[in-house]
Amino acid sequence: MLRILILIVCLVNPFLGISQNKKSEKPNIIFIFTDDLGYGDIGVFFQNERKKHNDRSKPWTSTPNLDIMANEGAILTQHYAAAPVCAPSRASLLSGLSQGHANVRNNQFDKALADNHTMANVLKRAGYVTSAIGKWGLQGDKRWSRNNGEWVGKPTNRGFDYFYGYMRHVDGHEHYPNEGIYRGVKSVWENNREISSGLDKCFTGDLWTAAAKKWITDQAQNQRKPFFMFLAYDTPHAVLELPTQEYPKGGGLHGGVQWVGQKGQMINTASGVPDSYIHPDYDNATYDHDSDQATPEIPWPDTYKRYATGVRRIDDAVGDIFQLLKDLKIDENTLVVFSSDNGPSKESYLPERYVENTPDFFDSFGPFDGIKRDVLEGGVRVPTLARWPNRIPRRTVVKTPNISYDWLPTFVAATGWPAPANSDGVSLLPSLTGNGKQKEGLVYVEYFQNGKTPDYQEFSIHNRNRGRNEMQMIHMDNLIGLRYDIKSAADDFEIYDVKNDTHQDNNLASHDSMQRIQQKMKNRVLQVRRPDTSAIRPYDEVNIPSIALEKLSKGLRWKGFQGQFPWLPKMEDLNAVENGIIKNSISTGLKRIDQNLVLFEGYIKAPKTGTYSLIFKSMGKALIRIHESTIFDADYNHQEETEMTEKIRLEAGFHPVRIYVHNEKQADTFDFSWKFEGVTETTPIEFYQ
Repeated sequence: MLRILILIVCLVNPFLGISQNKKSEKPNIIFIFTDDLGYGDIGVFFQNERKKHNDRSKPWTSTPNLDIMANEGAILTQHYAAAPVCAPSRASLLSGLSQGHANVRNNQFDKALADNHTMANVLKRAGYVTSAIGKWGLQGDKRWSRNNGEWVGKPTNRGFDYFYGYMRHVDGHEHYPNEGIYRGVKSVWENNREISSGLDKCFTGDLWTAAAKKWITDQAQNQRKPFFMFLAYDTPHAVLELPTQEYPKGGGLHGGVQWVGQKGQMINTASGVPDSYIHPDYDNATYDHDSDQATPEIPWPDTYKRYATGVRRIDDAVGDIFQLLKDLKIDENTLVVFSSDNGPSKESYLPERYVENTPDFFDSFGPFDGIKRDVLEGGVRVPTLARWPNRIPRRTVVKTPNISYDWLPTFVAATGWPAPANSDGVSLLPSLTGNGKQKEGLVYVEYFQNGKTPDYQEFSIHNRNRGRNEMQMIHMDNLIGLRYDIKSAADDFEIYDVKNDTHQDNNLASHDSMQRIQQKMKNRVLQVRRPDTSAIRPYDEVNIPSIALEKLSKGLRWKGFQGQFPWLPKMEDLNAVENGIIKNSISTGLKRIDQNLVLFEGYIKAPKTGTYSLIFKSMGKALIRIHESTIFDADYNHQEETEMTEKIRLEAGFHPVRIYVHNEKQADTFDFSWKFEGVTETTPIEFYQ
């Protein structure tokens, strides 16, 4: 058995090893998340270009407040959602895990978010007060658990101090809790109390904004702790209901949408007629429907007036919130991120008299192919902005690829802390602030949907009516690898240079120069994920490829770190205070390492191809990755000795391994061993470096 002995040390400075400004304050953090908002729906990403071209056959919309946000901060032009549909996208965002590790995958709506590190509980342990307002949909129900439908994954069980919004996914299809035109009355929750009976005429876009403003104001006036808010709008998704009236003037502390708090008039727009107001910019809008300037233009169909009004309402809310931050004098130290859960949808859920909502009216997918449920660019590339005065320079453009599960380590880094070791993302602060070197992250998506990509004339011919089924996308070497209708791990990737081929029309895979990257992609997608029996893939049973290396010597490299953290940290983000090489097989005779945080790095050698049962025992917190796949996670709420067993399929040869250890008790140990399939004897794992 492998036995690692680590002596814990007493620390004067718990942040030793992290570069941080002692005078800096932890920022307030607001993450604004929209539902089915496309890359092309926002002015600075696409709509402003349509307006500039002034082609009357191609209507355009406006988002003036989001354009201001972009001008005052950063625009991320190649930011991806972790999945092309709601539930898995949100699970990956909140957990900091890719779809190769997150427990919510495919169309698993209302499945409970795993009880592990989340954006909220990590920030809470870092000293934040936390809230979730709006749409949740990760609470858990009887389809996914044996808890008789108990909501074990509700926000207050996943690190949020306060919740106000829709708990269930289906409720988010309706934008009026009590007067919905689609499926009737919905349930709104404040923590553990259902409160929809008092929400007459409350358009949810306004309701969530008013609740958010009230909560932010309470925190600013309290001023005890920094705050984190996850503000998740259920618009412009689904039924496309309209507000009751125009957005109130002014914004901020004394204007805009306001919380009234009276039953029957909970907010100041809970009057007038539900589903009635169309923004004046769109009410009388016309367009050249037949691309013939000699014929009269016709009015926009009501469906698209609705969609444009819904997007503009979100824009109004963003401006309102920014004004509030200024009024409360907390604007300068508040980091605000705006993004979407996936690409635009063609589902409007409107009565039959309305035209179907198709995202090609405004080209909501931007210059890309694909929509919601596609892993083509239009399905997963989402509009994303970040603003943090004095830290993010004005008019910053981040062109490097990144993905939604990068935000958890980004927010944690903004507090001066390292991210949990289990997180799959990287901090984007270097790209956003211009300080430090940006680490390359993992941009990876997997998803199943039995449907087809729409037959839109804007799309490349080979992407129209394209069967989906099992899909994958990975970014490598400035190229996108894409697979649709995957039958086996041997299926070739289509390879695209999306910088110069936004419609993914020119497949480079047949070029001789692409053979190396083709195999690299096939190997990589097996090395960054773990199978999930609730979302079976055709490549789950494939052996993880080994790495071709010359003969290595036995032993293991190690780095020691000092620090006290509420979680096992991603030690790559810390500065080592000691390092060395263990030159034996480390089964016996390991020297004492006088740090309480240790990262071991090296290789294990699988003697033959097949299935191995790994056995891991730890008294303290520990995490093991083979390649980039997390095999054992003994960190979150790990308190006493635990033995875990996991099966893994390995190709014969060398496989990189990283072992993170944080033992809280002097002389604690962990054991790591394995046995091959059909063999009863367990043997120690030998390491190489």
